[in-house]
Amino acid sequence: MPSFTPAGGVLAQLDLLRASHRGAVTHVRLHRPAKRNALSDALIQQLHTCFVNLPETTRAVVLSGEGEHFCAGLDLSELVEADTAAGVLHSRMWHAAFDAIQFGRVPVVAVLHGAVVGGGLELASSCHIRVAEASTYFGLPEGQRGLFLGGGGSVRITRLIGVARVTDLMMTGRVYDAAEGLAAGLSQYVVPAGEGLARGIELAERAASNAPVSNFAVMHALPRIADQSMTEGLLTESLMAAVAEGTPEAKQRLRAFLDKRAAKVGKR
Repeated sequence: MPSFTPAGGVLAQLDLLRASHRGAVTHVRLHRPAKRNALSDALIQQLHTCFVNLPETTRAVVLSGEGEHFCAGLDLSELVEADTAAGVLHSRMWHAAFDAIQFGRVPVVAVLHGAVVGGGLELASSCHIRVAEASTYFGLPEGQRGLFLGGGGSVRITRLIGVARVTDLMMTGRVYDAAEGLAAGLSQYVVPAGEGLARGIELAERAASNAPVSNFAVMHALPRIADQSMTEGLLTESLMAAVAEGTPEAKQRLRAFLDKRAAKVGKR
């Protein structure tokens, strides 16, 4: 199996991230292990820079964290002196970075282990697929810190697991383990310890093999359709379906299926 090659260009200059490539997949690792990959302003800015500067050859990303944890949340030391105006701008900076992940050019698979709490869960929820190792635990301790969600979690996490569960996590400090997170909808897969990265890369490679317009439709149209009324959603679906079906790649793939040259649907 070929190994990943360290990224060059802009991505190589980001000291709080480690980016590498293998084929169509780019692996991005949070690189603040001594701080449990807590999200400082600099790290948020570097995430934004990374995802808007992915090379054209990248067709999927795997996002993981170095050390014992995926991400233990916001670096609280940066909030102590913030006033209200600065707080709004700080939150909007996070929104821009996480929008670049969710509504970027390519699918993103998050590989989770250890702490996925607060801002770390907000980051994970901006990814399209989440693989949790057995060590993963989820929490939203903002309520105990006198804070409120500011990185998009009140929108993204609520859409994943519902208002009642988010209320419980924030008001009581409840923590979900990997199995509870899977059942609630915070991840789509749970794997044994140490197996998350391999599974994440496998899923990313599978996503990277899709037609880019199909992936674009899933990433950009599907969440917006979910926010629309039924009438508006059906129209948006028709328009997006027509765009996808009209591409040369779609026609080639349909022809391959009709000629029995394409793989059939089956459990993997």
